[in-house]
Amino acid sequence: MTSPTPQQPHQTPGAQQPELPMEPTDVPQQAQAPQAPQEPAPYEETRIERAIGRGFRYVTDRALAPYQTAVIRIGFSATWLFFLLREWPHREVLYGPDSPWSLDMARRLLSGNHAFSVLPWSDGRGWFECVYLMAIVASALLMLGWRTRTMSVLFMVGVISLQNRSIFIGDGGDNVIHLMSMYLVLTRCGQVWSLDARRAKRAAAAADESGAPTGSRDLPGVILWAVLGLALAVAQLGGNYGLGWFENGPFPHIGWSLVLWGLWATHGLWWAVQRYAPGEPRVVLDTLAKLAHNGALLVIMVEVCLIYATAGWYKIQGSRWQDGTAVYFPMHLDYFSPWPALSELLGSNGVMIMLITYGTVIVQVAFPFTLFNRRLKNVLLVAMICEHLTIAFLLGLPFFSLAMVTADAVFLPTKFLTWLSGRISGLRERLFSRGGPARPAGGSGGGEPDARTEHSGGGHTLVG
Repeated sequence: MTSPTPQQPHQTPGAQQPELPMEPTDVPQQAQAPQAPQEPAPYEETRIERAIGRGFRYVTDRALAPYQTAVIRIGFSATWLFFLLREWPHREVLYGPDSPWSLDMARRLLSGNHAFSVLPWSDGRGWFECVYLMAIVASALLMLGWRTRTMSVLFMVGVISLQNRSIFIGDGGDNVIHLMSMYLVLTRCGQVWSLDARRAKRAAAAADESGAPTGSRDLPGVILWAVLGLALAVAQLGGNYGLGWFENGPFPHIGWSLVLWGLWATHGLWWAVQRYAPGEPRVVLDTLAKLAHNGALLVIMVEVCLIYATAGWYKIQGSRWQDGTAVYFPMHLDYFSPWPALSELLGSNGVMIMLITYGTVIVQVAFPFTLFNRRLKNVLLVAMICEHLTIAFLLGLPFFSLAMVTADAVFLPTKFLTWLSGRISGLRERLFSRGGPARPAGGSGGGEPDARTEHSGGGHTLVG
């Protein structure tokens, strides 16, 4: 018997036939081709990361404001130089052995406030004369821009040594010079308008013509560096006042010995790296130097804003400034009236006195808030400069006014400074060309100075 044939299920017309499961077949399946590994998606920076990166590049790519820092260098060194020269006949009474504020009194005060000065190191008149002459020479050379790194340190030592010797001498501008002398040490203030910049430019031009590297032995720099190191070592071994390593210094737990030896070693390291390791070590040191320059520049700007803000808000609290008569009184003091007739003429005009009084307060209070508006900032900057020039002329305070005008110059527009430089260079060419052909205004020496911001001073200078 045969097995019965299975019957197909009955299908209704129009009904879908259910799908039967597929039975596995013995046909081998084709091997699948290996897939290529997928590359990870590129990392996308967030907005905050991009902002941080741009800010870091902005403060490390170049030394900012080369013209403004050059004006600060020239202005403060010239102010201190003119003051020292004017007081040359009275120097021994002001800061020397004949001062009413005796050296013993100064030593007791310095031991209490932990200020630094090299004058207490010796009672001799010769030591005082040496320090005073050193301050004059350092101011003159810093103004000219010769070895600005070293001269800025000597300028700082001269300023704080003389001012801390007799703290009761000054008119307010001495405090500004005192602070700025320390900030200048950290800046690249010799990028333009200096003998260092001219020497670097000539060295680069000679190297381009000869095809040789710009490195040189820099014998004057080596000698200057060695002499200063020897002098500091003698002072250190002598146990002189103020030369501590980790106390009584400009910063907590950092003494003046550590600061001065650190600056001396940094100058030597910079010269050695530029001469013998011009690769990555030079890039690292150059980046750190730019960061220090830009940080010090920011501190200078904040310091100027604080000076005006505190002066303006303190004036608001005074009753004479509130009723608009504060300017009247100094104009009628003999000590502040080099031109009595002019002071009497202005002092007799009540409307003018009121406008000057209220205008002074408004400008000083408003200036820090106008820094983000360029046009308004420039207007107030001109007003403040004119105010200080008026103080110098009417009240007989030239050095205070010159110091404040120099501090204001940090906010001057770069276009104005380059325009002024071009005009001065053109005038110099016409006066000293001796009949030769005049150079074009945009060329070397006649137009805008080259701002060397990549490397301070350009060649291998030790203390330039």
